Amino acid sequence: MRAGDRVNGTDPQHDENLLRLLYTLSELSSKPAYREAADAELKWLLQNTASPFSRWDATKDELIPGADFSSYHPDWSPSGAQIAFWVFAALMGLSIASIFLVYAHASIARVFFITAASFGALSLYGYTTNRDLSAWGSFLFMGLIGIIIAMLVNLFLASSALQFAISVIGVLIFAGLTAYDTQQIKEMYYVGDDGTVAGRKAVMGALRLYLDFINLFMMLLQLFGDRR
Repeated sequence: MRAGDRVNGTDPQHDENLLRLLYTLSELSSKPAYREAADAELKWLLQNTASPFSRWDATKDELIPGADFSSYHPDWSPSGAQIAFWVFAALMGLSIASIFLVYAHASIARVFFITAASFGALSLYGYTTNRDLSAWGSFLFMGLIGIIIAMLVNLFLASSALQFAISVIGVLIFAGLTAYDTQQIKEMYYVGDDGTVAGRKAVMGALRLYLDFINLFMMLLQLFGDRR
């Protein structure tokens, strides 16, 4: 998607955020229904985007690269999982590169460092706190669903006020998920795991935190980024 593309009067860049959330939700819940909904939405976008630049003969992996990483198989070797993760991370980076066409470079750098500092502090809290954060799981999960529903509604309303509210709530949700996932990953570790099991857990933990970081960054960028 490029700046200026329109689908029935809406901004497809908002739709990219919705797709990213759906794929994230599929990862966190291990339920394929969210990924299937994202695939259906993406197919519709490719068929109906008004700009010729966005009407590609593309698969979802070209627009939202790495979407099928959720098909990760537990029998993968740790090295294979690591390769898949790094490919996923690289392609995800390419998929959001369009932000450099939309936002001023200085504001992107500023928001990135804000995100990095916030992410580090939240992850440190999740790792060191003695408070049990497991109760946050259902609340954060429902918050993700609420954001997705709001994004679907905003596809038709194209409301800047609603988009602002989605971004604010999204920041809170992914801030909570950062702390929650860090604690879950810490508790998932078991000293008796062999190298293979530990390697798989490390990759899936890295994937969860990576998705938290990307989504937190995109939400903050929508709030504080200066458009070109």
